[in-house]
Amino acid sequence: MTTPTVQAAIAHCRELARRHYENFPVASRLLPRPLQDPVAVIYAFARTADDFADEGDLSPAERLARLDAWIAALRQAEIPAADPILVATEAVINEHHLPREPFLDLLSAFSQDVNVRRYPDFAALHAYCRRSANPVGRLLLHLAGEASAANLADSDRICTALQLINFLQDLQQDYHEHGRIYLPQDELREAGVSERHFAEGLSDAAMQRLVERQIRRARIFLHAGAPLGQRLRGRFGLEIRLILQAAFTVLDRLSNHAGDVFRRPRLRQRDYAGILWRALIAR
Repeated sequence: MTTPTVQAAIAHCRELARRHYENFPVASRLLPRPLQDPVAVIYAFARTADDFADEGDLSPAERLARLDAWIAALRQAEIPAADPILVATEAVINEHHLPREPFLDLLSAFSQDVNVRRYPDFAALHAYCRRSANPVGRLLLHLAGEASAANLADSDRICTALQLINFLQDLQQDYHEHGRIYLPQDELREAGVSERHFAEGLSDAAMQRLVERQIRRARIFLHAGAPLGQRLRGRFGLEIRLILQAAFTVLDRLSNHAGDVFRRPRLRQRDYAGILWRALIAR
């Protein structure tokens, strides 16, 4: 196969980001125009590498081999000629002087997903979040020229919260499709929750107490990171505040689960008007 041009590779990433639904804005038009394509490339990189770990009928060895190939390519800056995602990623790294470590951290987390399906405590789960979610926020700050120590710390808190929220939205999907439980095992035991709850979608009082504990933790992380949306100016700051308000809205939906903690909340068009308004007045 021929090597795609950088423009074609970036267009491929842009289309991938556009097609994929998420509760949180991705490559939003509210971002400054120079950031929109690089953000789409970062998203496409993370989405595709995550699919290596989860999608299709590959064996664990084949999944790890694909991820290892990307790790080697990034470390050596030698991009496979026919891979548009890596072509675009390498171009964005070079043009915007981005660190490679966040990309490698993402690949490390996705490799962990292939073999690790339980987490003994929150410390272990948090260590996973630091590599599976926090790198995206760090890359965005580097893109915007806002990668101060304080901004990076707040971004880490927000990204960890978003990852915890994703875990809560996908409780049954993660269990039934991938055999994973992204909740601390010691907290399951304390709450009196067993794997039967996940297997049968059992949303009893014990399961609801466990989920409420996770919701409270995610709120704490969001509130701790919220000053980032106040410090950053312009459309980038607004994008952060939009993400925060969307996350708080999802947490509210998770809390008001009508007795079913396994029901996935979905944000609809009318929700975004309220999210935008709250993001605007929050400044």
